[in-house]
Amino acid sequence: MKAYKEKIRENLEQLAEDGYRKFSAALLPGVENVLGVRLPKLRKLAQKIAADDWQGYLADPDETYMESLMLQGMVMGYAKAEWEIVCPYIENFVPKINSWSVCDCCCSSFKVLKKNQEVGWIWLQKYLLSDKEFEIRFGLVALLWFFIEEKYLGQIFEILDKSEPAGYYVKMAKAWLAAECFIKFPVQTADYLEKSGLDD
Repeated sequence: MKAYKEKIRENLEQLAEDGYRKFSAALLPGVENVLGVRLPKLRKLAQKIAADDWQGYLADPDETYMESLMLQGMVMGYAKAEWEIVCPYIENFVPKINSWSVCDCCCSSFKVLKKNQEVGWIWLQKYLLSDKEFEIRFGLVALLWFFIEEKYLGQIFEILDKSEPAGYYVKMAKAWLAAECFIKFPVQTADYLEKSGLDD
């Protein structure tokens, strides 16, 4: 497995572009070891690993680069596995999230949440109630990808109004979530925004 781990790291290094590294690093202040791999290439590699021995890969994944971490999340999202199998891997992954980029790009691939909405909604609450900025953002971004439906709308508005000791990336995720709600449910969301407790 060590050889496989090293092979994945070498693959990432071969896919890197110096110009794109500088562009990405500028958007991710405080994030180190940005390699500069474009998302389509990263997703293609993740899909290849997910079709192979994805559990073996996730047992001891390389974490040298920011893209290494992103690759982990994408592999979980692309793995053809039931919720009960993939959930522990996601739970192990979420505390590692250290940027909006890792959070958002990986979260969008967790379609297993859409397929398991009821249990997924309950499961997400611990992240929405967390005191850690990127865990809260993970919960909010998961909501906007997989839960903007009429049956959840009222609860989403309550979550948006909740004040927590959080930072910039949570505020931006809330704004994004509110915007997505407005696209799908403009009347209800406009009514909510008229009296919302969202930060201006």
